[in-house]
Amino acid sequence: MKSWIKAFRLRTLPLAISGWLVGTSIAANAIGLNYITAGLTLLTAILLQILSNLANDYGDASSGVDKERKGEERMVSSGQITPQAMKKAMIIFGLLALVSGSILLAIAFPEDWVSALIFLSTGIIGIIAAIKYTVGKNPYGYVGFGDIFVFAFFGIVLVFGTYYLQTQELRWLVMLPAASLGLFSVGVLNVNNIRDIETDKAAGKNSIPVRLGRKNAVVYHIILLAGGMASSVTFVILNFQSYGPLIFLFISILFFKNIKAVHSKPLDELDPYLKQMAISVFLFALLFSIGQGLT
Repeated sequence: MKSWIKAFRLRTLPLAISGWLVGTSIAANAIGLNYITAGLTLLTAILLQILSNLANDYGDASSGVDKERKGEERMVSSGQITPQAMKKAMIIFGLLALVSGSILLAIAFPEDWVSALIFLSTGIIGIIAAIKYTVGKNPYGYVGFGDIFVFAFFGIVLVFGTYYLQTQELRWLVMLPAASLGLFSVGVLNVNNIRDIETDKAAGKNSIPVRLGRKNAVVYHIILLAGGMASSVTFVILNFQSYGPLIFLFISILFFKNIKAVHSKPLDELDPYLKQMAISVFLFALLFSIGQGLT
């Protein structure tokens, strides 16, 4: 059981929770909450995150990327879980996510079948994308396109989708904090990829840091975090009622600390800052959510 808990990589779940928090808080500030819809949205997001983690464990082991990796131990490459068992787990979590998402859509859109179909299609694409990230003949995560997936699904789809499921309103300004969560989530991936830049290069995994080199990858990291913060500040300014919602600016201190570490620390000392980055994103989402209640 311990091996499966490790395979789920629970430390990554705050990313899924963060996007949900932001989308839910904006919706609650606008019209209030349907708690059943909110709960099912969170459950579906977590199931998709775990599915992605399992697929990543399986895919990296199959490609040989995990052989010299510096971070958290992976279960298939270490032999603690067989490839066959991991495949079965991926199928189970894919089906669970599909069932949870279908119930969610039936509750959120009892009569609007067009919206339900759009969300269902998006969910199926998300499941396929989570698997194809590192699995298959041409995994897109190995050619530098993982950042696009993370931005789209942890930012735009999760935040804006969570908001729309509650309000059924196309409020395009919500795309600004959605972009923030997307950029910050890519920042988490970027720390991971900078840490693994040498082993990824040796294994033929052409992540963005491998393509850019460490120096430019650090610049990229600064752009991601600064851009994410600027997007949410712009959202608050365009909806200005008080300074309370800007409470999330305190997280800039943690982001600055992360940038400094990514710039100066040896690669084999970056793993704690991957955790720190993920926690910082969660704290940003938490303070953003609290700030929405201070308007």
